[in-house]
Amino acid sequence: MKERKLIVWFLIIAFGVSWPLFLLPMAFGLPGSQVRQIVSMVAWAVAMWGPGLAAIVVTHFLAGQKLSTLNLGRLRPEGRSTWRPYLWAWLLPPALAIVTGLLTLALGAGRLDLEFTAIREAMAQAPGGKMIPAGMVVAIQLVFSLTLAPLFNCIFALGEELGWRGFLLPHLLPLGRWKAIFLSNAIWGIWHAPAILQGLNYPNRPVLGVFMMIAFCLLMGTILSWLYLQTKSPWTPTLAHASLNATAGLPMLFLTDVNISIGGTVSSVIGWIGLAAFVGWLVLSRRLEIKQTVDELGS
Repeated sequence: MKERKLIVWFLIIAFGVSWPLFLLPMAFGLPGSQVRQIVSMVAWAVAMWGPGLAAIVVTHFLAGQKLSTLNLGRLRPEGRSTWRPYLWAWLLPPALAIVTGLLTLALGAGRLDLEFTAIREAMAQAPGGKMIPAGMVVAIQLVFSLTLAPLFNCIFALGEELGWRGFLLPHLLPLGRWKAIFLSNAIWGIWHAPAILQGLNYPNRPVLGVFMMIAFCLLMGTILSWLYLQTKSPWTPTLAHASLNATAGLPMLFLTDVNISIGGTVSSVIGWIGLAAFVGWLVLSRRLEIKQTVDELGS
């Protein structure tokens, strides 16, 4: 089957599986209701496997190739013993979160709140919550977000990365490296649209948020693409994606009076500054100039 048809079928399956799951919570009450929040959490987590399922179906049933071509069994290129890409994947997202928090303060988009007001108010609503120090809750959340949470999140992040970076990016590479990176990440951003329209990431700007999410995915996706091209493995972008999901909003633990579309999270406008700076460094240092063909990436 021709390459273009494989890509089209991949997109049909990826969107066809994920978008109904993204829209499912709308059938369960008003936004903000407890039932709808629970359904959103479960349905959207499952939706993350839409691209991965599409990659598996297209590779095995339509292209007639072994699933090993998706490189799930590869952690790093043969002959390379370095695990540096995995350190980048694990530690870069929290570093970007720290930069975002500091810039949010520096630009006056939020105020420092070491009284942890939001945590205290949330704990006050829970039975016995007033007895637990807010500082302890914050410390536990920080430790969990930096250690176990990225590993747990890999279960779901792999679904996206197997599709977007493991399948789509290599199949678009014949168009050229930069076109492949741009197109794959723009599609990744559009894929989020139903969830963004329901308030994910940009709750005060749901329509504009669709375009803001595309911009964020172009930046973050370039970093994930770099990690994939370094290792020829979907596991490095999976770990980075999982670490991002665990730490992107950590600055909000220490901030108040923040519009999260503008600052406080890595996906916010202020968060783009750190992302753009890192992408600029990748470009200037020529770290994205990795000459690999589709055959090499799938070998």
